[in-house]
Amino acid sequence: MEEAIKTFATQFNFDTEIQNAEYLKSSEGFVLGGMGGSHLAGELLKMFNPDLDLYIHRDYGLPALSHKKFAKSLFIASSYSGNTEEVIDFAQKALAQKYAVAVIALGGSLIDFAKKNNLPYIRLPEVGIQPRSALGFSLVALAKMTGNTNLLTDLRALSSRLNPSKTEDAGRALAEKLRGKTPIIYSSRSNIALAYNWKIKFNETGKIPAFYNIFPELNHNEMTGFDVIPTTKTLSDNFHFIFLKDELNNPKITKRMEITKEMLEARGFPTSTIEIKGESFWENVFNNLLLADWTAFYVSQMYGTEAQKVPMIEEFKKLIS
Repeated sequence: MEEAIKTFATQFNFDTEIQNAEYLKSSEGFVLGGMGGSHLAGELLKMFNPDLDLYIHRDYGLPALSHKKFAKSLFIASSYSGNTEEVIDFAQKALAQKYAVAVIALGGSLIDFAKKNNLPYIRLPEVGIQPRSALGFSLVALAKMTGNTNLLTDLRALSSRLNPSKTEDAGRALAEKLRGKTPIIYSSRSNIALAYNWKIKFNETGKIPAFYNIFPELNHNEMTGFDVIPTTKTLSDNFHFIFLKDELNNPKITKRMEITKEMLEARGFPTSTIEIKGESFWENVFNNLLLADWTAFYVSQMYGTEAQKVPMIEEFKKLIS
């Protein structure tokens, strides 16, 4: 895991090619089917371009009303392993309904499915890392499959502009602040993909509970759960709130963050503020996520958990197979 973080920027050098490219049909939109780490690139792409006609499906089957709404869309089945059963089901049903289908995977059943049915596909590099750590590969592949050449150029530049080691000390320090605490990550709606990434990195790398929510919605419900009195104080004694602060947020959202932080601190809760900053949108994103990686890694070191593998997920897959 440590090596995966340190070498992350090299993923943007991935020289991807679409196999069976002659079968790639023009489309007016995209439907991305993916679970776990395999849909995160789509979430970031929507964050980058909210107007992009991209629907992210995280379930078996197809989106409701898909035939009417998505008739001219490209259905992209994304599974890092190539064996995720929900994504295989998505791909099979999309093809049966005669939608245009493409595949992004490391190998497995999905690549075999693409070859058998003459579907365009991108094979991700095999470097022995977990899907959550392969976000650079996945994003480059998605940019290629959606024909976004400008985005590909921007992503290539990150290979030299990102320095993962720069956020290591801050991640180590934040992990120490979280000793004995359960993190709750708060962000604006525009940064929900980042907050979600922080959560799953704590879950999968740190092997600890973590939760997230967004402004302004949390001010209308969740925050009242922390208005503690003596009889409820022990229910939330171990929470630590992490605020993802972005200077590009609506000033009203920034004000809500500041006031919420003050109110939580007045009630005895520890908080941390993470500034989202960089020279470009994608540097902002990945500097933030690399900090999350380091924090989760040092949380894992602190508790003595196994940072790379996800044994509970593997156990679950065996039980349902």
